[in-house]
Amino acid sequence: MATDNSTKTSPPVALLAAYNELLACVETRREAVQKFDNFLRRETAWLTSPASTRFHLAHDSGLLEHSVNVATTLLQLRNCLAPDLSEESCVIVGLFHDLGKVGTPGKPYYLPNPSEWHVRNRGIRYIVNQDIVHMDIATRSLFLLAQHIPLGDEEAQAVRYHDGQYINENESVAHKETRLTRLLQYADNWAGGVIEDEGNHND
Repeated sequence: MATDNSTKTSPPVALLAAYNELLACVETRREAVQKFDNFLRRETAWLTSPASTRFHLAHDSGLLEHSVNVATTLLQLRNCLAPDLSEESCVIVGLFHDLGKVGTPGKPYYLPNPSEWHVRNRGIRYIVNQDIVHMDIATRSLFLLAQHIPLGDEEAQAVRYHDGQYINENESVAHKETRLTRLLQYADNWAGGVIEDEGNHND
């Protein structure tokens, strides 16, 4: 049976402050976002989940760290390239694009690796929960997000296709991406490949 992968540790103070500062940028849907944030903190391991099993921020609060980095980078890109885009949209899709990595309430996506050998010799600190209903990360992100926050069609596209052409299933959106989707793709790539400098992303 799957067990909760949350820990008793809290995110670093500076990271949590940066997250809360981004949330404060949301105005039109503030109440919905606040309720959703409370739900995530209460029912999931949102604040403590890793971002991957092995390479990419595979440590406590790695997912939150990546989400803050992406949202921050996305706002910077928006300010330079498309200042007419909604800042609120950028914050929402930036913070929650990888939300699917928390799993679902009661069924975390990542579990601590029970094999001490793999942790010690391969650095595989987490495993994927085999009891969770299969969806790709982006689809689960959109599934969770859309239940709690009303989204526009461009926001939905951005979340669903944020991995760009790195994912074969995303071929259908090629050359049809909105500006928000393109900027989220760039922000995700820059955060993971430059800011976090962790090499391969491993779900």
